[in-house]
Amino acid sequence: MAATDTIFAIATPPGAGGVGVVRLSGPDALGIGRKVTGKTLAPRRAVFCAFNDDDGQAIDSGIALYFQGPASFTGEDVVELQGHGSPVAQQMLSRRLASLGARAARPGEFSERAFLNDKLDLAQAEAIADLVSSGTESAARAAQRSLEGVFSDEVEALVARLTELRVFIEAALDFPDEEIDFIAESDVLQRLDAVIEELAGLQRRAQRGQVLRDGVTVAIVGQPNAGKSSLLNALAGRDAAIVTDIPGTTRDVLRETLSLDGLPVHIADTAGIRDSDDQVEVEGVRRARAALRVADIALLVLDGSLELEPQRALLADFPESVVTIEVINKIDLAGQAPAVDGPKRRVSLCARTGEGLDGLVGEIRVAAGLGGQVDGTFSARGRHLDALSRAAEHLVTGRQQLQAFAMAETLAEELRLAQDALGEITGKVLADDLLGAIFSSFCIGK
Repeated sequence: MAATDTIFAIATPPGAGGVGVVRLSGPDALGIGRKVTGKTLAPRRAVFCAFNDDDGQAIDSGIALYFQGPASFTGEDVVELQGHGSPVAQQMLSRRLASLGARAARPGEFSERAFLNDKLDLAQAEAIADLVSSGTESAARAAQRSLEGVFSDEVEALVARLTELRVFIEAALDFPDEEIDFIAESDVLQRLDAVIEELAGLQRRAQRGQVLRDGVTVAIVGQPNAGKSSLLNALAGRDAAIVTDIPGTTRDVLRETLSLDGLPVHIADTAGIRDSDDQVEVEGVRRARAALRVADIALLVLDGSLELEPQRALLADFPESVVTIEVINKIDLAGQAPAVDGPKRRVSLCARTGEGLDGLVGEIRVAAGLGGQVDGTFSARGRHLDALSRAAEHLVTGRQQLQAFAMAETLAEELRLAQDALGEITGKVLADDLLGAIFSSFCIGK
């Protein structure tokens, strides 16, 4: 795709800083760059110069770099003007570029042009945004692996396997008199089962990637004075919540975003759940139950110095969709040692001292689907998981039809639909409106 216009954007974050970068891309990028700098710009050569306005007065000074297309990020001619990180100077320079015929880029338009010019596929383009917005080291590494093509390579390998199967099935359909022998005496089912299993493995890895990218929502719930706020403070490593011995101290939902051993966690400390005539506390309990309904994981905090079964009565109101971890707190008062019971999703700890906290972090990671598996994980999004799920459904449907009715035509169609679903991940098959929605979520200048 050849763009007919030239775009520009400030590529560094808003605010003052040591360096500010303004980027140009398009057919007139080199000509505009030469007019602004007054220099002859050679490909991949850094030139120190002034950036001048219409009257030849210096707006700023810095380094100009020219990347000749198609050997550039966007596949077009690209010029980067690296000046000082002055918001005023950057805005003045932007106005100068606009006066020379460039237009301000839309969010994600640089990456969009790179995709449209086959410099990277859609999953890699999305990984750029994921890398920019990553909140943990694990998320950043996962996004970098997707940017390097790890996720795309696995998708393309599956597509290649499906293509081989389609070729075989289509050949069988070209010889209808021999179709039954062709299919029945072949290893089509075994090959199809292998692809289904491989796809299931990719789904699991993609789910871990989505968790690293988006994190999980955790609600801390329990009866008053069980130590919920103390647990939040222990996980946060600071006094995020007020802690007293007075039951009902927490009246509202307190939200924090934490990184627990590389896992982004959006955590909500809630009011103690109990019957009350206090209207403020009643509202706090209502909000606690609301936070529980939207949580991925619930930490049911129990006071280990008291009888546990009455406190577990709250479980009756827990949504079936939430994964619950029992946290038996105050083991110091009960004279117990820290413990983790994985099969029962139960952790014994002391939130006040932090003793046993590592066990809880490990159980949260397991409940989130990560466990100890982070290395090799790539970033993934909800739309990727949806595409993988639809591809799996088509393969299973095709298998059922072939096994029950020897319907090779149906299998061929389901294989095609599975390929189309996988193609949506890398952008081989994609609606234009979805493309616009994806890139509109990017930062301006990327």
